[in-house]
Amino acid sequence: MRRRDFILLGGAAAVTPRLSRAQQKAMPAIGFLSSGSPEELAAFSAPFRDGLKQAGYTEGTNVLVEFAWARGKYERLPAMAEDLVRRKVAVIVAAGGAVAALAAKAATSTIPIVISIGDDPVKFGIVTNLSRPGGNITGVTLFMGELVEKRLELLVELMPSADLALLSNPQNPNAESEAAQTEAAARRIGRTFSRPPIKPRLRPSSPR
Repeated sequence: MRRRDFILLGGAAAVTPRLSRAQQKAMPAIGFLSSGSPEELAAFSAPFRDGLKQAGYTEGTNVLVEFAWARGKYERLPAMAEDLVRRKVAVIVAAGGAVAALAAKAATSTIPIVISIGDDPVKFGIVTNLSRPGGNITGVTLFMGELVEKRLELLVELMPSADLALLSNPQNPNAESEAAQTEAAARRIGRTFSRPPIKPRLRPSSPR
């Protein structure tokens, strides 16, 4: 090997790691903020990755995903959201309900935020309007409270003589409020339902 070729080869070897690091640094990152844990949300994180693939993004190849799990400790969410902002993620997915959405909103007004909650985002001040959310926030909501009465009406229509019962998870921070909403909706349609008592939680309830 000639001396000139050796110098060129050595120079290429020295530059390649820098190029690799630069390419990795330029790879867009998605911040995934959740109040739960990866074990609890395994059924949701897998479809999330599948959705990325369908959109042409493969984790570790052309996009990075920075997961931030509060594991039920809601007080950790604001710091986690601020950390994602410091990492300069391209977008934040707030998949942990209203508590995660509010933490993300407080952390940034410029990075796009995609929320997924079970209640009305307008009620919690996450967005100002459903049809035109405004700002940097968009997403989906299940409107669980607002749809309780409609679900009961459909159930009664399908099975008019059936007894109604409510099963709820006492570990869900919204269990008591959801039970109260269901009870009120049942009264409005002239029905009653039975449910086991819900034991008080050790930590205060938080919105979905």
